[in-house]
Amino acid sequence: MKRPTMKDVAEAAGVSLMTVSRVVSQTPGVSPDTAARVEQAVRRLGYQRNDNARNLRQKRLGTSTIGLVVDDLANPFYALMARSIEDEAHRRGCVVLVGSTNDEPRREREVIAAFTARQVDGLIIVPTIGSHGFLKPAMEAGTQVVCVDRPAKDLDVDTVTVDNRDGARRAVTHLLDHGHTRIAYLGDRYDIWTQRERHAGYLDALRARGLAPDPALVRHGLRSHPETRLALAALRALPEPPSALFSSNDLITLGVLDRADGPDGPDDPETTDGPAPMAVVGFDDLPLAKRLNPPLTVVSQDPVAVGSTAANLLFARITGDRSAPRQVVLLTRFVERRSGERPAHRTDHPTDSPAAAP
Repeated sequence: MKRPTMKDVAEAAGVSLMTVSRVVSQTPGVSPDTAARVEQAVRRLGYQRNDNARNLRQKRLGTSTIGLVVDDLANPFYALMARSIEDEAHRRGCVVLVGSTNDEPRREREVIAAFTARQVDGLIIVPTIGSHGFLKPAMEAGTQVVCVDRPAKDLDVDTVTVDNRDGARRAVTHLLDHGHTRIAYLGDRYDIWTQRERHAGYLDALRARGLAPDPALVRHGLRSHPETRLALAALRALPEPPSALFSSNDLITLGVLDRADGPDGPDDPETTDGPAPMAVVGFDDLPLAKRLNPPLTVVSQDPVAVGSTAANLLFARITGDRSAPRQVVLLTRFVERRSGERPAHRTDHPTDSPAAAP
């Protein structure tokens, strides 16, 4: 069916186009009876105002929309960050369009192209790998861009990150302080900037204690729970398995805690001859981390603060701020909750807790 127009509403209500325009835009000067008749016609026809066309007619550059491009909205960190950005946008009467990339550059370009085709006022992007010079034409046309969580290559724009390297260093140092020298690292794809930073922090902590990093204890490229479980099993099968583990993001930590191996698997709480439990510290907090037994020790970054900071920078640019690009680095917080405090010399068997027996 043809989309109803303002002219259709005017004919149905028996009024002029100007009257319909005033009612739809809530402009004073229309009698209550006439306004009610127009609103009834709007509901009956299912008319919706075309804000893009309205903006063009009024020669306004803004569309009151921004685009948010993230890796994966299933990731709790990005979900909370997106909600924070949406809250900031709502306060300004702005709508947020959200797309995910799965860290694939081609998909990222497709999502950004779809958003710029809709003439969004700005973009908040979690950049994938590779050059982002392709964004320059859109920026020259007036689209404002802020990067969040990671910097973008070949793009000089406002960027909001956290101190990933220092957070990882503190986590591994904490495990070292509890007597662990065989500390495993489970990470996402190494070509992701945050993962490189966190792995660098892991290496910093070991080298600061005079320990040579053991490549056998490092697993990169983990993108799913099954991959994480396989990596964990391989680590446990080593002649000298690790006594502690640092997980580089929340999804990997969930994989570590996942007991999908079944009742006969190595993590079964009823097993009496299973592997000794590891101390665990994760990067990123989890909603139920406090309720595990023992509670999960984490490096906590604040996705709400990350999102709101990025949104405020973007809206400042949209409203005319043309100062030099800013690089904002937020601090992490180390939260001790017992899973990372298990001493290296303990040999007790797993309890009924996934955090106690990853």
